[in-house]
Amino acid sequence: MSLSCHGALQELRADVDLSVALAGNPNVGKSCIFNHLTGMGVATANYPGKTVEVQLAVTRLGDRKIGIIDLPGTYALGGVSEDQWVARKALLDGSPDAVILVLDATNLARNLYLGLQILDLGVPLVVALNIVDQAEARGIRVDADRLGEILGCPVVPTVATRGIGLDAVMEVVVRRNAHPAPLRARNRYSEDVEAAVGKLERPLAARTDRPHRLPPRAVAMLLLEEDPEFLDWLAAAPDSDALCRLRDELALALRDLRGEEPALLLSRERHGLAGLIASEVEHRERRNPILADRLWRFTTAPLTGLPILALVLAGIFTFLFVVGDWLSTGFSAFWTAYASPVIRWPFVTLLGDNALSRTLLWGFDAGINAALAVGIPYILTFYFLLAFLEDSGYLNAIAFLTDRLMHKMGLHGRAAIPLVAGAGCNVPAIMGTRVLGTMRERIIASTLVVLTPCSARTAVILGAVSLTAGWRWALVIYAVTAVMAVLTGVGMHHFMPGRGTGLVMEMFPFRRPGLGPIIQKTWYRFREFVVVATPIILGGSIVLGGLYETGLLWWFAIPLRPIMEGWLGLPAVAGLTLIVAVLRKELALQLLVTLAIAQYGLQAKNLLTFMRPDQIVVYALVNTLYVPCVATISILARELGWRRALLISAFTVLLALLVGGAARALFTIFGF
Repeated sequence: MSLSCHGALQELRADVDLSVALAGNPNVGKSCIFNHLTGMGVATANYPGKTVEVQLAVTRLGDRKIGIIDLPGTYALGGVSEDQWVARKALLDGSPDAVILVLDATNLARNLYLGLQILDLGVPLVVALNIVDQAEARGIRVDADRLGEILGCPVVPTVATRGIGLDAVMEVVVRRNAHPAPLRARNRYSEDVEAAVGKLERPLAARTDRPHRLPPRAVAMLLLEEDPEFLDWLAAAPDSDALCRLRDELALALRDLRGEEPALLLSRERHGLAGLIASEVEHRERRNPILADRLWRFTTAPLTGLPILALVLAGIFTFLFVVGDWLSTGFSAFWTAYASPVIRWPFVTLLGDNALSRTLLWGFDAGINAALAVGIPYILTFYFLLAFLEDSGYLNAIAFLTDRLMHKMGLHGRAAIPLVAGAGCNVPAIMGTRVLGTMRERIIASTLVVLTPCSARTAVILGAVSLTAGWRWALVIYAVTAVMAVLTGVGMHHFMPGRGTGLVMEMFPFRRPGLGPIIQKTWYRFREFVVVATPIILGGSIVLGGLYETGLLWWFAIPLRPIMEGWLGLPAVAGLTLIVAVLRKELALQLLVTLAIAQYGLQAKNLLTFMRPDQIVVYALVNTLYVPCVATISILARELGWRRALLISAFTVLLALLVGGAARALFTIFGF
């Protein structure tokens, strides 16, 4: 459920005893902590014009009702990218009673910058010092008590993947809220910076109209940093002429004294202070590299990493082929034997055996069966494997390893993660492109996601090509699709205005994933798929059933003949399924058999009775390349706008027809 972010935050604050924001970089275990605290019962909220989501949830500790605001993972609170802008706005607009900052104990200096920014805002802070087990294994021991003394806030060691220390973090937050310690402004920076902040802070203390009711010191620092929101407030505030002149004078004095803009100066001093704090509280021992670090080197070096990546991908798809096909066949048999008769009985009893009841059963029987027969064996299975790769840290290795290839397509290595996720379902994968910094990158990545064969299209390839033409031709379809995706990405990068950005990410070590968090994450993603896709599949199935039962479906075959029979060399009945499969892509094969039986008789249960193997390959290739389903189109429209969604859809249809026609011509020339 997507909500107006500001309104949702205000509703959350009004409905709970205590509101807590969860902050940290994208890969430090913040999501694992959020899942542990909330049990995944979340709503999502977006600021107008921004697609990065803030997750909201409510949990209980004893008799207290606590609202959790999961800020987007980010390294800072500037406005450079969408995730930074949204994290900052949610923190200011939500006015949480406390912030839990998740720090990486293995890379403290890099993570402390965000903590210093939050402290400068004057928000009560509790630090969850995470991954302490990984730090100790590398000979890094962080003095949590000393770190708390320096920062002026509680620091609790945690291991999020095993739930260690997380309850203690919440107990500290509640205790701190019940007995709040007075916030003391600390002189953290150089004398000239602190002097300028102090001079601006004094007149601000007398004003009651400070934005977001921030402390005077926080507003003074933001004004010196030339924060646009606070400069606009100052310009519009009544009786602010003297304050404007003072701010300008202090900024000019700092610029003359230090030789750089105050915003850059403060950023540099925060980074320097973060390094000094880390060096004081960290104690390092020289140790031999642990197994996780050695594995990281092997998986990120091109000579060894690329073969390992090929083996991992082959293992994933082999697992999906074998286990997914077995589960899908078993589930369909179970549904036909037990669920279908129960579902059919009330429709046939109340409405009779007529076109209306059969149309409804296309949705409530065959539609739900098809959605679950693909969703459980393929999508749920893939999400489990994806969560395992994610929590183990291997997805970061993939991002690092593929960065050079992604740059040729105007992207960077982090785009590889939604592309891998697209093999499960394109819908959440397109939502995952929000991690990219620019709209240009998101358009390119979303187009490539659409060209990634999802599990529904994989089911068609397995059920049609592998069983009739052989598994080698199934691999050919995947190879052709991959080549088309790369050429598309390179072409879009060349012709679209703008340029790609570089990859800036931490190299996180491998770690042993916990089964509980993997199951939680898998279930949440699968539930999101079910919520988004099921209504569309159900509605599409009923529409499709109505067209079939009334005979209107056959009318579409007439205008399709020049393209299907003339260009692609396919029977017109196959063209019908390619058109209506946009409603339910995973039913393309089932619908093909159904329509073929209606036209050719029961012997058409075997595809080879009315299609040659080369025709089946062309059919599956076209089905794989063109825009997958209406659920994907609707998500594209929500994320990128309807104009871009329709352009991407039209491009994939044209590409599928061109590639399909070329494949038919090659089969004709060289034979099958």
